[in-house]
Amino acid sequence: MSKILILGGYGYTGKFLTKHLLAQTDVEIIIAGRNLEKAKSFADELHDSRVSARQADAADLTSLTQALQNVTLCLVAAPTTHHAETVVRACIDARVDYLDVQYSSSKLKALYDAQEEIKKAGLCFITEAGYHPGLPAALIRYAAQKLDILESAITAGYLNMQNLPYTEAVDELMEGFIEYQAQVYKNGAWTKPTAWDSCKFNFGDDIGERTAYSMFFEELRDIPNMIPSLKETGFYISGSNWLSDLIITPLVLVGLKLAPKRGIRPLGKLMWWAMGKTKPPYLVALKVEAKGKLNGSPAEVHARIAHPDGYELTAIPVVAYLKQYLDGTSRKDGVYMMGHIVEPVRLFDDMQKMGVQVIESLDLLPT
Repeated sequence: MSKILILGGYGYTGKFLTKHLLAQTDVEIIIAGRNLEKAKSFADELHDSRVSARQADAADLTSLTQALQNVTLCLVAAPTTHHAETVVRACIDARVDYLDVQYSSSKLKALYDAQEEIKKAGLCFITEAGYHPGLPAALIRYAAQKLDILESAITAGYLNMQNLPYTEAVDELMEGFIEYQAQVYKNGAWTKPTAWDSCKFNFGDDIGERTAYSMFFEELRDIPNMIPSLKETGFYISGSNWLSDLIITPLVLVGLKLAPKRGIRPLGKLMWWAMGKTKPPYLVALKVEAKGKLNGSPAEVHARIAHPDGYELTAIPVVAYLKQYLDGTSRKDGVYMMGHIVEPVRLFDDMQKMGVQVIESLDLLPT
């Protein structure tokens, strides 16, 4: 039986990962983190013989390597990007597969620096997993399977959260804004990383049309190579309210440039507070609008996923992917982004079974 150690298993995302893994698979789960008492407390709450607890410190190579003994996969749900090299090394030394839900350029560097060693060891390391990054590339590949030729695929995210707590994971997100890139793929080429773009994006009847601003995820870089017919793609994030969009976000981006270390927590809390000053619908959504050809005629595909809880929407795609990993259909030696390796049709089908709303349409366009 496979055994998955969830590093940060007693955190918000970790708890949802545990819940859905128990419901969807037969794996054994180890709740792990620096605080053994918290790990034991959450494990005891579940009253499941498949769940146990271990102490594991991502900053301590020896501690983490020991915790990974007799483990199949290390699922990193903790804000440990400052210790990415240590976590990667521990997994290699323990001969354990790896998956993270983190957004970090330093983490990607640590993984790519070790990718030859990872592949030679016969290990599978999955990165950029979750909602975003994770699902934009998968949605584009999903749309590509619905059309004979995919020419344009624009993805956009909508975040409108209510009473979500500020956690250390938000600190990691704020660190990502320090190196914010905004390029999109237009006319067969990427724009400059500093070239902002905006668009009006219709998220559906419940949300309506929103102004969205370009945001680059590394998982998108290779999509044009994977789908050579693609001439336009990118990701856009919509605003949640005028206060957040017009005042707080520009202030935060400037503040992070001026004080990249000291500003993360106070500016992060300011942005989180502003994002909470919203009105219904309280949803986290992601949509792709794709155009191309089907049977020789112009056609378009719209597909949207949505869920009321952002932390749970991070966990569900991971568990849906892990179902494919566990049966061997989406496990390969090397380093891969989740959105590239996962089979997208099965992914969204399984996500829907786990409570995610999935709405799609396929329409032929007039010639």
